[in-house]
Amino acid sequence: MAFATSSRRHRKKKLKAEINVVPYIDVMLVLLIIFMVTAPLLNVGVDVNLPQADAKVMEQSKKKPVVVQVASDGALSLTYEGLDRPQAVDREQLVTRVGAFVAQDPQLAVYVAGDRNASYQTVYEILTLLQREAKVSRAGLMGDPAQTVRAAGK
Repeated sequence: MAFATSSRRHRKKKLKAEINVVPYIDVMLVLLIIFMVTAPLLNVGVDVNLPQADAKVMEQSKKKPVVVQVASDGALSLTYEGLDRPQAVDREQLVTRVGAFVAQDPQLAVYVAGDRNASYQTVYEILTLLQREAKVSRAGLMGDPAQTVRAAGK
């Protein structure tokens, strides 16, 4: 008889090895509602007055590209295959020379390399000038990799 009462007590004290997930589901649903309400209110951004132009997407080429350099004062120079150093040009000469290169090879890539201190508007105007007047189908901006910029800034 003593054995029967101890087994009843043992059954009553048996622990459950289950996790009650109902409170976790309640917390998750409350957080979901909070995020759904606050997400549209998080409109983080900076207003920037960007210049406007009709730029086209360009593809990579295997030929050496023509590079138009824009100095900080707005002066232009042109570099292409066969030149040892950049040649100073004005806008009319730039359109004429680059237009002649593009007439020979319509898929020629032309890059605009603007100085860090050059006006963004000037660089963008040159890019648009190349696309509209020199009929360059593949014009783009040129920049330094992040490591070079960090090393130069130190």
